[in-house]
Amino acid sequence: MSLQLVRRQVCELHAELVRYGLVVWTAGNVSARVPGEDLMVIKPSGVGYEELTPEAMVVCDLDGNLVAGDYAPSSDTAAHAYVYRHRPDVGGVVHTHSTYASAWAARGEPVPCVLTAMADEFGGEIPVGPFALIGGDDIGRGIVETLDGHRSPAVLMRNHGVFTIGRTAKAAVKAAVMTEDVARTVHLARAYGEPVPIDGKDVDALYDRYQNVYGQRSTTDGAIVR
Repeated sequence: MSLQLVRRQVCELHAELVRYGLVVWTAGNVSARVPGEDLMVIKPSGVGYEELTPEAMVVCDLDGNLVAGDYAPSSDTAAHAYVYRHRPDVGGVVHTHSTYASAWAARGEPVPCVLTAMADEFGGEIPVGPFALIGGDDIGRGIVETLDGHRSPAVLMRNHGVFTIGRTAKAAVKAAVMTEDVARTVHLARAYGEPVPIDGKDVDALYDRYQNVYGQRSTTDGAIVR
């Protein structure tokens, strides 16, 4: 996949954050690993979503250093780069301050697995990571350490917001959309009483079905397309 194509995809995926109401003003970002290269493409810092173009996307190495682009990279670049360095299976990272999920992060509370949609997508609760200041490796370290041993592609960084990972940047965006959706639903459920947790064996069964059976198989590589 060419660098030009990755830049275009990352630009288009930022529009999905706006479409699903996950970001306001210039907050939030999507990044993608460049296949076959020790590079990533990420949103420029402080640039409005309506101003984003493929050419505006910033290229950095996996230490977060600027390689190509006319703008300074996102303030979250070091966090994204840390994830790529320590998780070679990750092809995309997303960060949002989406309202309901960030409210759970502000409480330092994981979203409990009380919906089949959560079991499908997250394989359990959405965990909470530690508080960390923006700009260095600490957020990335918190993401990697919190998700170690978890099936969840999402983590709520305490007092901050949502970070999601995926095999592709599109998968990470989907996880961010689903995180906000279930965070809102579980919040509303708690307003009326205590949500009923799903038994662990049923969570396992739901997760296995969704990850390995649900959806259409690609005619080229046999992968599941959800």
